[in-house]
Amino acid sequence: MTRNPLMRSPRSLTNGGVMSEELLLSVPAATRLAENAVRSVRITPVAFHDPPLLNTVGVHEPLALRAIVQVTTESGVVGLGETYGDSAHLQRLRVAADAVLGCDVFATNDLRARVERSVAGDGIRGGHGMSGMVTGTSTGDRVLSPFDVATVDIRGKLLGVPASELLGGRVRDAVPFSGYLFYKWAGHPGGSVDEWGEALTPEGIVAQARRIVDTYGFTALKLKAGVFAPDDEIAAILALREEFPDHPLRIDPNGAWTVETSLRVADALKDVLEYLEDPTPGLAGMAEVRRHTDLPLATNMCVVAFSHIAEAVRLGAIDIVLSDHHFWGGLERSRLLAGFAETLGWGLSMHSNSHLGISLAAMTHLAAATPGVGYACDTHWPWKREDEDVIAPGALSFVDGSLAVPTAPGLGVDLDPEALARLHRQYLDGGIRERDDTGYMQRVDHGYVLESPRW
Repeated sequence: MTRNPLMRSPRSLTNGGVMSEELLLSVPAATRLAENAVRSVRITPVAFHDPPLLNTVGVHEPLALRAIVQVTTESGVVGLGETYGDSAHLQRLRVAADAVLGCDVFATNDLRARVERSVAGDGIRGGHGMSGMVTGTSTGDRVLSPFDVATVDIRGKLLGVPASELLGGRVRDAVPFSGYLFYKWAGHPGGSVDEWGEALTPEGIVAQARRIVDTYGFTALKLKAGVFAPDDEIAAILALREEFPDHPLRIDPNGAWTVETSLRVADALKDVLEYLEDPTPGLAGMAEVRRHTDLPLATNMCVVAFSHIAEAVRLGAIDIVLSDHHFWGGLERSRLLAGFAETLGWGLSMHSNSHLGISLAAMTHLAAATPGVGYACDTHWPWKREDEDVIAPGALSFVDGSLAVPTAPGLGVDLDPEALARLHRQYLDGGIRERDDTGYMQRVDHGYVLESPRW
């Protein structure tokens, strides 16, 4: 890696006299830049409470990790980005922050090239932010994403238009999202029962869904599966259909099933599901399932980088790709993916990981400006505490399961410095530095073994 000659030595910051793990990289004060050039980048790791949500690789830990990226131009305009907070990813973000100093925020090709060079052959392992469930994403695109989002935010502020206008103009004024259902324990081991309580049976899943629909108005529902035997999860979907006869339903076992099991589930639910998401591992397995069912297959596991598209087409492996701007290089490159999907006749929606308001705003602008998004998008938003975010309240509010597209310039959300400091303090005190669903499960259940496929 070539060191950016503009970079001042990175400074660790203090918070109330306590050394933090924030990092500020900036161009020396005496160096004059063009007004739209990047003068500084601040990276702040944060943590927020997460319930014990179960999946096929384990269970969510008590704290979810994110990193907040603030990019400031020579003229003092600040753009916001949000991304994973795992330690290896933070290392790459810090190297990339050095590389983007001095870059013009309108020069998107230069921005991408700088980030790609910064991470090429870096030797850093891990940092996928997905606890091993998704590891094939492009490192360059994963690191580029928060910088891309931040520069879109800046460009919108400079031009006085919302981000969706920079992405081609919104084709919908509100973006529908789906309710994301999880099997879960009543609370984290050693802690009290949380506000959601236990959901380990079809009845528990239906009760969870009723609460989430009544609170947010979601008109589609998705079950995170791969936790219990397939027959039990089929029963949960059938119970949801009985309770919510008009809601599109989906199930996502994260590749937990063999091809044979996937086909059995597909046959049992062929008249119930909107689509079946990642039933079995890998493109070859997905293609085999797709050859023997008419149920549409969606993925956010086996097509997660541009390099996967050709093989997916050759094998005929999928019908729907679930975009995620954190995987695909931000908002600009996610629009490129949408173009591929349109050309190939693929359906398009959005995947979600545990996230805060900056990511939700970015997702909303992107979906609003992408005509091909034909399914309600995923979101973990209901699983986050209302009092834990880094943005000022009021900008994002669900009505009838949809979010109105912010109309203020840029992303349309403002950073709350006190909230950012509070969640950074929680990161420092919490001690978690990697998302490790499997490790946490094995600390609770010493006999737990990671298997793929599991059934």
